[in-house]
Amino acid sequence: MSLEKLLNAKKITIGAKQTLKAIQKKEAKMIFVAQNAEGRIVDPIKQACIENNIPVENVESMVVLGKACGIGVGCAVAALVEE
Repeated sequence: MSLEKLLNAKKITIGAKQTLKAIQKKEAKMIFVAQNAEGRIVDPIKQACIENNIPVENVESMVVLGKACGIGVGCAVAALVEE
């Protein structure tokens, strides 16, 4: 599963603002989106991924994505920046 890449990554971004910045700077290699995150938060990021040919991996929930990022709260979006 791709979440293992996130767990073992040297550098990631957590959250919509930081992830969008990483996409705009062409630093993001892969984006992880929680399926239960609000569309208004994740839709602009998904669109930016399409425009920049960045793969998007859906994660079952914000809680699962938060744990994969090593934080104790839910996370809507995260990016793999450096493996």
